[in-house]
Amino acid sequence: MSNVVDGASEDVKEETETPSQEMKERKYSWERLRRYDSWDVETARVSGSRGHGSKNCDWTMILQLAFQSIGIVYGDIGTSPLYVYSSTFTKGINHNDDILGVLSLIFYTITLIPLIKYVFIVLHANDNGDGGTFALYSLICRYAKVSLLPSQQAEDTNVSNYQLELPSNRLRRASKLKSTLEKSSFAKYLLLFVTMLGTSMVMGDGVLTPCISVLSAVGGIKKATSAMTEGRIVGVSVGILICLFLAQRFGTDKVGYTFAPVIIVWFLMIGGIGIFNFFEYDPSVVKAINPKYIIDYFRRNKKDAWISLGGVVLAITGTEAMFADVGHFTVRSVQISMCSVTFPSLILAYAGQASYLRLHHSHVGETFYKSIPERLYWPMFGVAVLASIIASQAMISGTFSIIQQSLSLGCFPLVKIIHTSSKYEGQVYIPEINYLLMFACVAVTAGFKTTEKIANAYGIAVVFVMTLTSALLVLIMVMIWKTHIIIVILYVLIIGSIELFYLSSVLSKFDQGGYLPLVFAAFLVSVMLIWNYVYRKKYMYELDNKVSPDKIREIATDPNFRRLPGIALFYSELVQGIPPIFKHYVANVPALHSVLVFVSVKSLPISKVPPDERFLFRRVGPSELAVFRCVVRYGYKDVQNERGSLERALVDRLKEFIRDETWAQPMEVSHHDGENGGATPMVVGHHDGENGGATPMLGHDGGIDGVDEEEEKIRLVELVEREMNEGVVHLLGESEVVARRGSGIGRRVLIDYVYNGLRRNLRQRDEVFEIPHKRLLKVGMTYEL
Repeated sequence: MSNVVDGASEDVKEETETPSQEMKERKYSWERLRRYDSWDVETARVSGSRGHGSKNCDWTMILQLAFQSIGIVYGDIGTSPLYVYSSTFTKGINHNDDILGVLSLIFYTITLIPLIKYVFIVLHANDNGDGGTFALYSLICRYAKVSLLPSQQAEDTNVSNYQLELPSNRLRRASKLKSTLEKSSFAKYLLLFVTMLGTSMVMGDGVLTPCISVLSAVGGIKKATSAMTEGRIVGVSVGILICLFLAQRFGTDKVGYTFAPVIIVWFLMIGGIGIFNFFEYDPSVVKAINPKYIIDYFRRNKKDAWISLGGVVLAITGTEAMFADVGHFTVRSVQISMCSVTFPSLILAYAGQASYLRLHHSHVGETFYKSIPERLYWPMFGVAVLASIIASQAMISGTFSIIQQSLSLGCFPLVKIIHTSSKYEGQVYIPEINYLLMFACVAVTAGFKTTEKIANAYGIAVVFVMTLTSALLVLIMVMIWKTHIIIVILYVLIIGSIELFYLSSVLSKFDQGGYLPLVFAAFLVSVMLIWNYVYRKKYMYELDNKVSPDKIREIATDPNFRRLPGIALFYSELVQGIPPIFKHYVANVPALHSVLVFVSVKSLPISKVPPDERFLFRRVGPSELAVFRCVVRYGYKDVQNERGSLERALVDRLKEFIRDETWAQPMEVSHHDGENGGATPMVVGHHDGENGGATPMLGHDGGIDGVDEEEEKIRLVELVEREMNEGVVHLLGESEVVARRGSGIGRRVLIDYVYNGLRRNLRQRDEVFEIPHKRLLKVGMTYEL
């Protein structure tokens, strides 16, 4: 290990290829592959486009997806009737009409937030079919230059899924907001922070959902036997949770799709029991449709009514799952399942429980099980336990997907992503996160013991995510959808005000368990911010100390260097040049393979990159050197660790690049972008206006003719094929990052202890990418930041 001595930046001039005619034709075909996003697609404003990306579904398929979505999406919100009334009336029922006031609150909350906001608005803000907090952030990053990642390239915008510019006549307001965001460093950091905070809250939801769902379902056994004490209920719940997390490694797709019938039975039973209770006890609860009872409820109870909103908000827990999991289905299928099954069943269930409570005030602590007819108790108990497990499964799976997205954007330490299903996209398992969640769930369940304090924490996590989603959605409505300003204002005044009102209520219970998701989020956001900060600093260090192409040519033509048979893939994170670690390597190992490719694996702020557009090649130095750069581009839902597939695909695309390359030898000069620290490539040369290619220029050998060019291409392709048969060696840069001398104590703690502690105790890059160990060579070096 040695330190980098020369810190001075070198002028970089790299040779690039200009697009061949075949590449141009492929670019034209991208228009047929382009997948428009968001509201414009769903409202058919863009002719010829289809909703939900590439899923062109007939009604039979949509109905099948709607059926399957019930098992994946609605487990959490569907099990809310287990604990809503008991969490709302924590001090008992003081007035009979208070029940009508709470029922009215539940009715309008479910109607306005899950139904109107999410089903009919937020679902349309999908990113090529995928949802979640990072999907909203990726849409904004693609439309405006607000990403803090330094690895941005002009070529990224050529990926067919990247573009977002859609027809609209409200460009002035959108352009002004876009310009403001791009010019403000504070706005860029704030957007990233909001996204990280929302992500952390969803992960907190993934911890609390299994706790409250399983504990509430198991607690119902107290009605059957008094021998089931609180301690035993906690013990049984912990046992179920441990089994649930141990089963995660088998994959989540089978669990969700197999148990869709269980959730449907659950909805049918709670809806049916609700109808029975409605007619059996007090049909007059239908009056709760009048919002006057909400006003009366607040007049009678004042502050207590405001505090009780923390229990009402539990009726919409899991709503974010509809948006996060839309990538597995279609917008239309989720809308159908919500409107036809979930919404009516929930309303009937809450109305039935309200009818029962009107005559049995003392049973409010165990409303759900007390309101079940005696003959249906045991079947309902069994289905409730199964439904709570499925609800937990959905949020655990969502947590895995969110970690995958944040990892791909440089916002989370390296962990291993295991794709558990070849049939269903997005089904992943992360061992480290799974056991972290299991430990957290067991600790919360054993520590809190009852659902009351867990409910306080749960409410904060739920409302925080919804509020942050609304904030990002308003930006999308103004910038991307170009929504009329009146509609935006109405959204903020109605939906935004309701969510802020609920948020103020749940925050009042901070000292009663509400601190838990905030502490959890603070920890996760701190980890994500530190990792992202050091990642960007390290990248900028490499960018400032990258090796010039002249140095590459000097090394490659040095007679003291031996040329070894085979292909060497040299991995680094730098996409704008040759990393400084290469200079350190050749200083200690005076040998180079016959074909050398500098590979940078890069994530774009989109869900998927089409395979034909995954590899971006550049030629470094004269053709006889056989030295190339390659940027391998993935979306945050792409599979990156398929063993053996990367090197085969890379070599095939390299040969295709050589055949298609126009050998005009233009020079690539990297200019630093003062805003994001990236480099914007500029092609120096004359362009042919007819086909967009570059006219022939003098090369390094003084000239080119057509015959020599074709012969040289054939020679290079044969060289690559021959050396591929000799073998592929993977050279992986393992850079040690330390704070430079003279750094303050804060920087030293962040880099030397926190960042390096995370890096050492989690996965290494060769494990993440599943590089064969027999053909892996690690190159160590120290970076002083």
